[in-house]
Amino acid sequence: MKRITLTFALLAFVAWPAESADISRTYTYFSIGGKTLSEIEQQLRSRGPHVQSTGQRHPGATRMEFKTKITYKEHKRRCRIADVKVTVDARVFLPRWRNRKTAGPETALVWDTLSKDIKRHEESHLGIAKRYARSIEREIGDLAPHASCETLQARAERVTQKKLEEHDAAQARFDRIESGNFEWRLMRLLNYRLEQLEKGRNPG
Repeated sequence: MKRITLTFALLAFVAWPAESADISRTYTYFSIGGKTLSEIEQQLRSRGPHVQSTGQRHPGATRMEFKTKITYKEHKRRCRIADVKVTVDARVFLPRWRNRKTAGPETALVWDTLSKDIKRHEESHLGIAKRYARSIEREIGDLAPHASCETLQARAERVTQKKLEEHDAAQARFDRIESGNFEWRLMRLLNYRLEQLEKGRNPG
């Protein structure tokens, strides 16, 4: 069985601070060329989305904006949270290889595996964002009534900021873990697909 060795720099995520449990997502694709694995890697490095937090280009990225809408209600000189809704506007940047149909089988196999892993990685960022969006909703919704809505609003803003900082740290931690085991993970996926292809060629 032929084993494939390759290296790629991993992905990144970008969060635009603000406030989210519903996620609105759009996908933007950037085109890359190249006929060999090294050429594809170079294309990803030069044409991928630029991530401000790292100062580099990456094979994929997710940019997110959190938005929080809070309704307050006053009763008997006390202000309470009547409703809170957090949404995330996400834009996912993914590569599209224009030479896929004319590629050799080995290169195509690597690309198919790599592109699926890039998309899985970016979708995982959205999952983290949704978890923290729900956490923001829950913690703001649990705030005790205050003497004034201004005071309660300031408290809600502090909760939101704290949770967003935790969210950013969780996203960065996820990237570090993924980057550390990227080559191992991709090799495992590639070798599994190679095994499946060989079984398909040699049934029984």
